Order: sequence, then C-alpha cells, then structure tokens
Amino acid sequence: MGESLMDIEVVYAAVDRQVLLTVQVPAGCSVRAALGLSGIAGEFPELDLASCTVGIFGKVVADPEHCLVRAGDRLEIYRPLLADPKEVRRLRAAKAARAKAS
Repeated sequence: MGESLMDIEVVYAAVDRQVLLTVQVPAGCSVRAALGLSGIAGEFPELDLASCTVGIFGKVVADPEHCLVRAGDRLEIYRPLLADPKEVRRLRAAKAARAKAS
C-alpha cells in the first residue's frame, strides 16, 4: 500500500509578486519538509527555507522542523519587514508634535 498524500497550500509574497501553490505531501510531513517538497525555492531563489519564519493560517510556527502539517493547511512564508529608520523617526516626531499641540 502506498503512502497517503494530503493537499496543502504554500504561499509567499515577494515585493513584486505573490505565489500560491497547491502541493501534495505525505501524511506526517513536517512544515520544513513540506516547504522543501513544494518547490517554492525554485520560484524564489533568494529564499532561505532553512531559516525563514513560517506560519500556518497566520500563526507563526515556533518549531517548523517538528510541527506536522495537516490536510488543508496553508503554509505562509514571511519575509522581514524593512523600514527606513529616518522615516520612522520623522513619523514619531510628527506624532509627538501633534500630541503636544492639542
């Protein structure tokens, strides 16, 4: 008898495009292994699947090596948010000025 497979989704949004893949993975597959099987690294070579932060339906997975996926899960690969420190300081100063004026 063959290994049972289940469908999951893997999503990633780069700055310029988004990809949603439907993938069949074996039952008992870890989150990290499912990402590897998805082929998403071929779509985005800059992704480091070994260290990227991932979640299932918006909840961060603390240990993707040992967390098992379930049928129908949507694995989300998160990229770090980048903010210009000068812009953050400018916005904070503008907010403080408005608060002081009122």
